[in-house]
Amino acid sequence: MMEITFSLSEINQVAENLAKQLDKPCCVAFHGEMGAGKTTMISAICFAMGIKDNLSSPTFSIINEYHLPNGNPFYHIDLYRLKDANEAIGAGVEDCIYSGNYCFLEWPERAKALWPENIIHCFIESVDSNHRKLKLIL
Repeated sequence: MMEITFSLSEINQVAENLAKQLDKPCCVAFHGEMGAGKTTMISAICFAMGIKDNLSSPTFSIINEYHLPNGNPFYHIDLYRLKDANEAIGAGVEDCIYSGNYCFLEWPERAKALWPENIIHCFIESVDSNHRKLKLIL
């Protein structure tokens, strides 16, 4: 477990440390309230991993696929608009989760039934307008 409180100006450094912790493909569930910084943290981790693709929130597309420097896919999924695991399956989420590639999920509780056994949980909480608390459970 890793727990840290950081200022928004330190997000890239925190993301680099997280990227080192996530040194092999895995599924990470990002938990936090609206506006806590889930998408911002995921974007910073992608940058730290060397992803050069144009990053954006997958709120409407559900799944964004990026590419790591080695060409392997990296999936960023936002389940906010989905009701349950059946809708997630219909959107192709299950295929991404079990693809053997990196898969980062926002609003993962919407499809809890699809979580793999070895899912990593990342909790992000807004402390104030400039600080966040992050807890990573490996």
